[in-house]
Amino acid sequence: MVIGLTVIILAGSVLAGQNTEQKKTDSKEKTKMKLTVAVAQIPETKDISKNAETISRAIDFAIKNKADILLTPEGSLSGYTSQFDQRKVSEALEKIVSKAAKANLALALGTCYREKDDGKCYNQIRFYDGRGNFLGFHSKILRCGTMTENPIGEINEFAARPLRTYQLDGITIGGLICNDMWANPQCTPMPDTHLSHQLSGMGAKIIFHSINGGRSDNEWSKNVIWNFHEMNLRMRAQAGKVWVVTADNCVPTDIPCSAPSGVINPNGNWTLKLPSKGEHIGIYTIDLE
Repeated sequence: MVIGLTVIILAGSVLAGQNTEQKKTDSKEKTKMKLTVAVAQIPETKDISKNAETISRAIDFAIKNKADILLTPEGSLSGYTSQFDQRKVSEALEKIVSKAAKANLALALGTCYREKDDGKCYNQIRFYDGRGNFLGFHSKILRCGTMTENPIGEINEFAARPLRTYQLDGITIGGLICNDMWANPQCTPMPDTHLSHQLSGMGAKIIFHSINGGRSDNEWSKNVIWNFHEMNLRMRAQAGKVWVVTADNCVPTDIPCSAPSGVINPNGNWTLKLPSKGEHIGIYTIDLE
């Protein structure tokens, strides 16, 4: 495993003459304006136990490097499928959240999941704070399907709920999944509603983006799809003036992922960019001041 860039940004000094309580308050406020993110470009399969082991390994790395939150790819626990064992996913999820909470690590966990309140299956990013409290989930909205009049594909397999934001340590964040960000016209029978810009308008400062895009070893995948994904990530971060934290599945490990993994600042520039192939986890501290 190659360890990604680690950037530590210290809070500024407190003005002389302030009392101790004021210093403590200011320090807490400044701390809330920084978030150290761990970006996990990891392999995933349809084997839930194997996926859980991979995520657990990523959690260990995030804890060791003092991350505040870990992002995993689309479907990283369940596998990218609507056909999974709900009991196994639920049991593995409970263990993963418990392990992260013991180290005060928040999670932006990609998985497919069936919700008890309506029995529907969702392709999700599940958000948990550092104490293991469930903040809610983003479900993929721009689901893929054929461009026929009656499209078929995941658009018929997964349900969706309205776009929303979440509060993590006083920071407003949002989530998007794969095609939600770029609305690929080859596989999106739904209009591009510019979800990243909507999240920006809802106050989101950071968007966590989980990916499991199709890829192959041909020229189209490497030079067209990759560039389309990267340019959309950068342009939409810049358009919305938001930070984008993005992580792709790395299987197959011998060819490039479908999109870069890393962190993009509100100017649309990479501040952390992981290698294009294989398993890598990067750490970066986002400064919102």
